[in-house]
Amino acid sequence: MSRRDSLVEDFSALLAEAEDLLKHATEETGDKAQALRQQVETRLLNARLRLQELEGDAVARAKAASRATDEYVHDHPWQTVGIAAAVGFVVGLLLNRR
Repeated sequence: MSRRDSLVEDFSALLAEAEDLLKHATEETGDKAQALRQQVETRLLNARLRLQELEGDAVARAKAASRATDEYVHDHPWQTVGIAAAVGFVVGLLLNRR
């Protein structure tokens, strides 16, 4: 299972749990309601922390890809120009067919 699938699954479970806890919180009063609200807040905080972690990973991967692309372009400028021209030509042909 990919990290994205895992994240989607985690958030689906989190939303279901939050809904359930909020339903119970409306039925409860006093200490029980406060405890349920704290559970929801804790789960939301954990979800936020996980999202920040995943965001950091995604930024790091994007920077690494950017550096690798930059190095390749500097090491192989004419190949890069040729590839860009070929891609532009193919895109032009495809757009012209419409």
